[in-house]
Amino acid sequence: MNAPPTQIAEADPVNDPDPTAAAEAAATAALLRCWTRETAQEPPGDGTLRLPLPASGAALRVPVLYWSATGHHRFGRPVLHGAPADAPPVDAVTLAALLGREVAYTSAGGDGTDLVARVADSTRRTAAFLARPPAEADRARFLTGEQSLVLGHPLHPTPNSREGLTDTEAAVCSPELRGSFPLHWYAVDPAVLAADSHWTQGGRTVDAPALARQLAGGDGDGLPLPPGSVPLPVHPWQAREVRDRPEVAALLDAGLLRDLGPYGPAWHPTASVRTVFRPGAPAMLKLSLGIRITNSRRENLRKELHRGVEVHRLLRSGLGEQWAAACPAGAGFDIVRDPAWLGVDTPGGDPVQGLDVVIRHQPFADTDDVWCVAALTAPRPVGRGGTRSRLQEIVAELAHRTGRSTEVVGAEWFLRYLETVVRPVLWLDAEAGVALEAHQQNTLVVLDADGWPAGGRYRDNQGYYFRDSRRADLERRLPGIGAKSDTFVADEVADERFAYYLGINNVLGLIGSFGAAGLVPEPMLLAAFRGFLTETGAGPHRLATPLPGRLLGSPTLRCKANLLTRLHGLDELVGPVDTQSVYVTVPNPLVT
Repeated sequence: MNAPPTQIAEADPVNDPDPTAAAEAAATAALLRCWTRETAQEPPGDGTLRLPLPASGAALRVPVLYWSATGHHRFGRPVLHGAPADAPPVDAVTLAALLGREVAYTSAGGDGTDLVARVADSTRRTAAFLARPPAEADRARFLTGEQSLVLGHPLHPTPNSREGLTDTEAAVCSPELRGSFPLHWYAVDPAVLAADSHWTQGGRTVDAPALARQLAGGDGDGLPLPPGSVPLPVHPWQAREVRDRPEVAALLDAGLLRDLGPYGPAWHPTASVRTVFRPGAPAMLKLSLGIRITNSRRENLRKELHRGVEVHRLLRSGLGEQWAAACPAGAGFDIVRDPAWLGVDTPGGDPVQGLDVVIRHQPFADTDDVWCVAALTAPRPVGRGGTRSRLQEIVAELAHRTGRSTEVVGAEWFLRYLETVVRPVLWLDAEAGVALEAHQQNTLVVLDADGWPAGGRYRDNQGYYFRDSRRADLERRLPGIGAKSDTFVADEVADERFAYYLGINNVLGLIGSFGAAGLVPEPMLLAAFRGFLTETGAGPHRLATPLPGRLLGSPTLRCKANLLTRLHGLDELVGPVDTQSVYVTVPNPLVT
């Protein structure tokens, strides 16, 4: 079933030179990956997957080009069973309607109408991304990686849906289209300003208003800032949307908030869409953005702002130095810090949602070769009608340079990744009881001049899990920790989330990318991962985190079900952490 890469390239419809056809193929493949994982489909023995659809009285036949032990299958275009030989394949929107009908038929999963609309939107946007012209050669390498994820999450049903964003807005707001825009600025009266900062320059703390003035241009020269007020940067789409919210309208009417309009140089959206980057700036900005992207509206929550500052302070309490000493030599591993933020309160002291902004460290030079893992492994258009990931290019270049096979080089690359990226994440859980939501988009790998993993970074002020069992230890490190950030969770919740994000999404997803690209057979990398986990969990350099034992000892794992989460209408930023998403039980490829 594991076809070699040349056969995959010839048969895989994602390589269609027509952007619309390629986008359709990518969308149907993503839906089928979700469905096979979330309904526990077994690999077919004859190369054709048969999916019964009892709610519609039909069935699908799907050519399997590559069956992955980790769920990263590659499919041909599905057709209805019994359809005439010349019938067209089932398109992504029709497939979404059929699958949504099945869920509604068997459970309280909604009628699938929203899914159909969002699949249509995602597919149309993907076609536009695939049709974009080549990138300029002189761009910052970090930005190149951030704007290269054109197909989106391979196991999400609507990876590129941007509900509420017009095509004109998408041209400037989408990282995949290499958009850029000046920030929109408001002036905030100090009476309603909310802020915190542990940002330091030259050993001295710089408060958030001063940082905002720097980002606006020195002391605000050129920005018509009323005396005594504080500049607040806002995403231009968000600035238009929030004006009509009652809390914001009241502040504008009272003169406590003033709309200054767009100002300053262009900022560039990164892979998350709402976090923006400007070459040469000391900070990135994580802006509030009320567009529903994947499963959530992306507006900052006040607890997340407190969490980012809190983790920065925790690392500066001495934990960061311990972590650096424990990491391998080279670029090391760290968290991209979120040490400052700005927001607005009502005169009564309640947070005004939609205007909060995180001021994030920008630790990368233009020449640093750093990629989020999702972008590194994602297929990108190359030449006429072909796709290739940056990971494929790196392995091919290393194989050519060293005279070794891609299989040997790919296996070594993977082992180095485990040491430089995965081991430090395990160390933080073992030493401090802090589990990171280290999925592939939140995890950055720093490459050396030859393309080998040399270190990594984690980013996301949402994705921290402080273990309840380590509350006293963390309290000793940072008194009052968790009081405002709502970050402590039961250990069983931390275990489930950690196993999914780092184990399934990140590492098993990386193994699936190696296998599906024909670089290294998945069984070889699964064996390597088992060896790493065995040594990490029980060897002389044992780390006291439960994850290795959980991954090695459980025949099944709990896995986030993106399709079911979408069909149930859940927003993953709303509500208790243990009920924000639908999880299903899947076979553990490390055991079975």
